[in-house]
Amino acid sequence: MLVRILVSITICLLGITSSSADELASDSTRLVLVKTITGDISPKSVQSSATGLVSAHNMMYRHSVTLYNSETMELVSTIPDSVSLSKFGYSKYSGNYRGSPVEGAYSPDGKYLYFTNYAMYGKGFKKEGHDTCSPASGYDKSFLSRVDLETNKIDAIYPVGSVPKVVQVTPDNKYILVSNWCSYTVNIISVESQKTVKTIKIGRYPRGIAVTTDSTIAYVAEMGGNRIHQINLETFEISYIPIGSNPRAIVLSPDNKTLYVTMNIAGKVQAWDLVQGKSRGLVNTGKSARSLAISEDGSALFVVNFRSNTVSKVRTSDLKVIQTIKVCNEPIGVTYDVPTSRTWVACYGGSIKVFDNI
Repeated sequence: MLVRILVSITICLLGITSSSADELASDSTRLVLVKTITGDISPKSVQSSATGLVSAHNMMYRHSVTLYNSETMELVSTIPDSVSLSKFGYSKYSGNYRGSPVEGAYSPDGKYLYFTNYAMYGKGFKKEGHDTCSPASGYDKSFLSRVDLETNKIDAIYPVGSVPKVVQVTPDNKYILVSNWCSYTVNIISVESQKTVKTIKIGRYPRGIAVTTDSTIAYVAEMGGNRIHQINLETFEISYIPIGSNPRAIVLSPDNKTLYVTMNIAGKVQAWDLVQGKSRGLVNTGKSARSLAISEDGSALFVVNFRSNTVSKVRTSDLKVIQTIKVCNEPIGVTYDVPTSRTWVACYGGSIKVFDNI
């Protein structure tokens, strides 16, 4: 509360009204911590719905997804990851099964939250996944879960590959895409039929996914390799972008002309010009650049650096780091909430840091 008051006083002294502050370009503002959220959480990632919610996905350490009001930053609901698989038609499984929420994505209409489960726990699941793996490892396959945001309960599940990581929903609400870390594949699930319509081989450790605003192209990072897979979502044909070693997370610029990618081992972010078909440059952000998010106006990136314990703000026009903050031990996830212009950072150790951009 004190921080919020000081921020308000600063804005008044500078003569900035709330409306004019909202009009500032994101690359001309600075991150200011307004709240640290704690509780029974161990967030692997955070995700804004852009409609008033932010979710945290708490892995097998808490077996939950926690939902927060993006304006008040207060807890709205704690959603258990447990599900009765037999109730959804998987009769060979009896009783309740626990999951392990990794990443989340919202449907474009704001009605649903989808989250991936690193593994499932219960009778019939015998070989939990691992970060070092291949399809030959024989790790159990898992499920994607869907939460109805009217009831905050799981209302649908989808079989996917082994150790699913990132999930994205196409803006036209036609497909759900899931990258499967140990299966080396991406599932493309039809929202209409509720079934996988295509499974695409990617290569070692597929992770980050981004989809164009017209829903025609998906980009998937091959983290165990050196390329981005460009998937035509109308024909499922694939082409490749030679991005360099160890790409992890991806975001697109608002005009869809630039792809921003974290290069995890190098601790850098790369900008790839999709029109010219070449790199626009690299910037060092910190050790183990993991997740990233982009502001609504596309002028700033927010990057979490896992082993540096920092979050960096990067100006996209010239790829310059304009601010770096020691945020917490092992920052792992980040999201930008458009309605509030806030940046949320997931700290693996058990907290979420919320920043104003002022």
